[in-house]
Amino acid sequence: MADDEDIVRDCNGAELNDGDSVTVIKDLKVKGASETIKRGTLVRNIRLTAKPTEIECSTKQVKGLVLRTEFLKKA
Repeated sequence: MADDEDIVRDCNGAELNDGDSVTVIKDLKVKGASETIKRGTLVRNIRLTAKPTEIECSTKQVKGLVLRTEFLKKA
């Protein structure tokens, strides 16, 4: 059984897994790009990282994003 620290959770405390869909809850500026990920953007097929506070994903605007889970909620 995984430690509680290893479980990845969204802003509401829901557990996230590989392949889940999440919604962005705040407008996020993307470093290194002139794009902004708007609030309400649906991000599909997320990938968990070694850090429980971050996930990897891609959107239509930007590929290869790393987002902090505090700005996401499970869809």
